[in-house]
Amino acid sequence: MKTLILSSALLCTFASLAAFSADIGNSINLDNYRQDVKTLASDEFEGRAPLSDGETKTVAYLVKQFREMGLRPAFGDSYIQPVPLAKITASQDMSLSVGGVTFTNGDDFVARTERIIEQLTLDNEVVFVGYGINAPEYHWNDYAGVDVKGKTVIVLVNDPGFTSGDKAFFNGQAMTYYGRWTYKYEEAARQGAKAVFIVHETMAAGYGWGVVKAGGTTAKYTLVDNNNNLSKVGVMGWMTLRAAEKMFAASGLDYRQLKTQAGKPSFAAIELQQHAKLKLRNTIEHKASQNVAAMLPGSEAQDEWVALHAHWDGLGKGTENGQEVILNGAVDNASGVAGVLELARVFKQKNATTPLKRTLMFAAFTAEETGLIGAEHFAKHPPVPAKDIVAFLNIDGMNVNDATPYTLQYGENVSDLEDYVARVAKRQGRFVKPDPRPQNGLFFRSDHFAAARQGIPSYLFMSLGDTDPQFIASRYHKSGDDYFDSWTLGGVVQDLDLIGQIMAELANNGDWPGWKAESSFKEARIASGRGISPGEE
Repeated sequence: MKTLILSSALLCTFASLAAFSADIGNSINLDNYRQDVKTLASDEFEGRAPLSDGETKTVAYLVKQFREMGLRPAFGDSYIQPVPLAKITASQDMSLSVGGVTFTNGDDFVARTERIIEQLTLDNEVVFVGYGINAPEYHWNDYAGVDVKGKTVIVLVNDPGFTSGDKAFFNGQAMTYYGRWTYKYEEAARQGAKAVFIVHETMAAGYGWGVVKAGGTTAKYTLVDNNNNLSKVGVMGWMTLRAAEKMFAASGLDYRQLKTQAGKPSFAAIELQQHAKLKLRNTIEHKASQNVAAMLPGSEAQDEWVALHAHWDGLGKGTENGQEVILNGAVDNASGVAGVLELARVFKQKNATTPLKRTLMFAAFTAEETGLIGAEHFAKHPPVPAKDIVAFLNIDGMNVNDATPYTLQYGENVSDLEDYVARVAKRQGRFVKPDPRPQNGLFFRSDHFAAARQGIPSYLFMSLGDTDPQFIASRYHKSGDDYFDSWTLGGVVQDLDLIGQIMAELANNGDWPGWKAESSFKEARIASGRGISPGEE
C-alpha cells in the first residue's frame, strides 16, 4: 500500500511538473518584456558601458527587479559580485611602421594591450606564422622551427579548415577555438612574442572591419592578475587585408600566395626581414564593475544550481560619421537580459505552487563585449563550486521578430544539452537548425564559453540577426541597434518557452548533463570532481 501511495504522489508530481512546463510560454508577459528592453536600451542608460553612469543605472535596475520579484541574492547577502577591472585607454595618435611603409590607426590597423603599463614600444623583427596555431591533436604547429621571442608576429584569422573544403581537416568550415582571436593572442604569449597583428578578412572573421575598428579604438577592460598581466602578449593588434598586402609587398612577398601556403601542413614560418615600430601609450584606471545575479532556492537540492544568463553590458558611446552616438544595444543584449528577467518572474510565480528541487540562478554579467570578462570572473569565483552548477544557459540576442519553425544550434556534438534542446523543440513543433555561419565560431564568442572552460556544460541561445538579414551589416554594434515598437516578439515567446522548459526539466530530473566529445571542457569537468556522467563510460 505504501508503494502505491508513493507512486500516486510521484504521478501527481510528474503531472504538476508537466503542467508547469506546458504553461511557461503562456505565462510570458510581453508588456513586461518590452518595458525592460525599452528601459535598458534607452539613451538614459548610455549604451551600458562598464564603469560608466550607464552601468550604475543598469545594475540598479536589475537589482530592483530581482528584489521586487522576491528572489534571493546569489552572492551571499548581495545581488552583486564585484569584478575588479582595469580600464585601459590607448592614445589614438599612434602609427605603425614596417620597413618603409606607415600605417594609419583605425583605417589600417588597431592596437591595444592588457598589460598594466603606461607605455609600450615596439622596434622588433616581424614574422609571418600562418594561422598562429599550435594544435598537437591536429598534428599542426605554425611555430615549429622558429623563435618568435620578443618579436612581432602576423597571423591569419580563423583556422586552416575554413577554406579547405574538408570537414575532417580541423573542423572544416566550422571554426574551432584555434580560429578565435583570443586564442591567437594566448598562443603568441606562450611562444614569447611581444606583439600580434591578426589580418582581418570579413568572411573568415564573420564581421566587417567596422566592428574591429569600433572595438579596437575605444577603451578596453581586463581582469588583472598578480603580475599586472605581464605574461600576456604586449600588443594585441589587427590589420586590414590591404595593409597586410602592402606590408608583405614591401618585403618582396605575395600575401595571397603565402596565405594559401599557410593552409597546408608543409607551411613554415617566414621572416619578413623588416622591423615593426609602434609606440603605445595608455591611460589606466582601476575600478570594480559588477555582475548581478539572483536565485530561486530549490526545495531539495539547494546546492545544485541551474543557471540562466545574459550579459548586461554594451559598448557605451562611439563615433559615427564624425558624431558621437549612443550604442544602445537593444538586441545585443537588452533583449537577452529582458528574457532572463521575464523567465525569473515566471519561475518565481509558478514555484509558489510547484516547487522546483534544484536552485535556479538568474544572472547578468559585465564586460562580455570586451572579452567575456565578467563571465570569466564568475566562472573562476562561482557562489557554489563549479562542479555543482548543473548547466549554464546563455541568451545573447533574441529573435524579436516572428516565430520560426526552428531553433539555432551553435556547435555540434558538444554537450548533452543539445539533446534537451532537440527534445523540447520537437514538442514545440520545431526542429534544430545547424549554425548557418559555422565559420564565425559563435560558440566561443559569448559568456557561456567562460563557464564551459571551467567544465560547466553550457549552451548558447542566439538569434542575432538570423531573422533580419540587415542586422549584422547595418545595426550590429552600431547606433541602429535600437528598440522598435514594430517588433512582433513571436520569436521571444517561443524561445523563452524553450529555455524555460529545459530549465524546469533540469531543476527536477536529477540529471547531470555531460560533454559529448573528448575536450578540455570534459577534462575540466572531471577534474572539478563531478566525474563522468552515467552513460559516458
